[in-house]
Amino acid sequence: MPKSEENAMWSIFGYLLSGLLFWGGFGYGLDKWLDKNYFTLIGLLVGISGAIYLVWLRFGRE
Repeated sequence: MPKSEENAMWSIFGYLLSGLLFWGGFGYGLDKWLDKNYFTLIGLLVGISGAIYLVWLRFGRE
C-alpha cells in the first residue's frame, strides 16, 4: 500500500474517532448535567455524521 493511501486511512480513522469522542462526550456531559438519558445518543449521531461529512469533503470529491 502506498504511503499516501496509508496516511489517508489514518486521517479518516482520526476524523471518525474524534467526532465520536468529542460529540459523544459532549452529549454525555449534557446527560449528566441535565439528568436526561438521550443526549449521548444524539451526540454520537452528530459526531459520526459530521465526521463522515468531513471525510467526504476531504477525500470523496476528488
